[in-house]
Amino acid sequence: MTVVKDKDKESQNALARAFQNAIVQPLRESRAEMRKVVWPTREETIRLTVVVILLSAVMSAILFAADALFSWLLLLLQNAVATL
Repeated sequence: MTVVKDKDKESQNALARAFQNAIVQPLRESRAEMRKVVWPTREETIRLTVVVILLSAVMSAILFAADALFSWLLLLLQNAVATL
């Protein structure tokens, strides 16, 4: 009877350790990886943010011009077909 209880306790302890490792181990690994990260300086962050904003503005202007051109061409095509 005590052998069975001891085995049950051992299996419960093993299960508890496995469950704890399943939760704690990824957190420890994440913390270790975060310590390896090289964070950008404030100046780098500002500079890269400005680059992203400028590129977004340029791309939106290009897309607007393309959309306006295709809208104009479609309007010309519709008028040409309507006059037939």
